[in-house]
Amino acid sequence: MFGITIGESVKYTSVTGSQSDLRVNPILPIDESDETMSRINTVTFETANPEQKALLEAIQGQLGMVPNFLKVFANSPVALKAFLGLHGVANDGSLDLQTRERIALALAQQNSCEYCLSAHSAIGKKAGLSGAEIEANRAGSSQDAKAAVAVKLARSLVEHQGDITTADLLEARSVGYTDADIVEIITHVGMNVLTNILGKASRVEIDFPKVSLS
Repeated sequence: MFGITIGESVKYTSVTGSQSDLRVNPILPIDESDETMSRINTVTFETANPEQKALLEAIQGQLGMVPNFLKVFANSPVALKAFLGLHGVANDGSLDLQTRERIALALAQQNSCEYCLSAHSAIGKKAGLSGAEIEANRAGSSQDAKAAVAVKLARSLVEHQGDITTADLLEARSVGYTDADIVEIITHVGMNVLTNILGKASRVEIDFPKVSLS
């Protein structure tokens, strides 16, 4: 989703006390009628422990902001570092930024994650996707013939839980995608499904220009 890497330059220190002191949050009643309230804690600079704060500062330094979904991830520094690590490696692959955003838009729509759809609509525009292209991506296609096959494959992977047909793979190869490219498409599908699930489970507040699923 974002070009974020957490390298060895990020240092943090532990705090005195047991692990339970750091990880246990009070269980509070959730108002199901309030759609603006995240159902999972969003870690802020004010509430973060030293390890969480170091991660948030690294993200802030690279993006100029800390998106709310990463603040939810920050409840588990291990999970946040794992996501950022995989994301950073995958973004160094052969798939161009626009194709990665096309896949993200298609899956956000397919999996009904309004947070992810809003985020990737904004990021996609910055990556050079037109309004018409974004609409095509949301519908599961692309105005670019090769990218349309990647988007179609990504959606098929989700729809069939990975159990795609040989024809799906042959179609991807026929437009020039190598097996390395196909593995990267699968990787991006996995990352986007993860963020779709997190966004929906937490109902995290949207901090991008809101785009409706309908």
